Amino acid sequence: MKPVLQSFDVFPTRIWQADLDALQPRFAEWTSWVLSSRAASPTPAGRTNRGGWNSKDMDVLERPVWVPLRQAVHAACVTALGEMGRGGQAFEIQSWVNLHDRGGFNFLHMHERSLLSGSFYLKVPAGSGVLAFRDPRPGVTHSAFKGSFPNAHADIQLKPSTGLLVLFPSWMEHYVEPHDGDEPRICIAFNANQ
Repeated sequence: MKPVLQSFDVFPTRIWQADLDALQPRFAEWTSWVLSSRAASPTPAGRTNRGGWNSKDMDVLERPVWVPLRQAVHAACVTALGEMGRGGQAFEIQSWVNLHDRGGFNFLHMHERSLLSGSFYLKVPAGSGVLAFRDPRPGVTHSAFKGSFPNAHADIQLKPSTGLLVLFPSWMEHYVEPHDGDEPRICIAFNANQ
């Protein structure tokens, strides 16, 4: 006798994406703002960014020039938190610039004590490294199964594109692979904090 198996996918982890193409008329202005900010304060803040620059300021989206993006990020976070059972949750947006020069990357990390984390990709030239999410199941790294099969281990790679907004749970470990382009890769990173 061959048993009839039912399969159940457990421990799902949701991320969200949106193309913010409607904001494209602002991209050149925002890119100029980022490059001017870097020129005015060229020492990077550090944190997980290597081989590039990130802003020391953690309130980038509070500047008047960024109002349309702040509104889009806020609305996206409201929607995602609603899906997570936290509709009506009050939060503040913490935001900063991540810029990668050739060879630049972010090492594996997570954003502790936040509700959500995310990135908006302002400039993604050819050769930009992917955003990779580490499988959050600690035991699966020891699995004999590798790849995109049930109960196997594989990091999930997300290829960014200009204008893409990505949201994910703040506890998800993630990293950015090295940038292999001559033009900088620019994203606005953010957290939704209680």
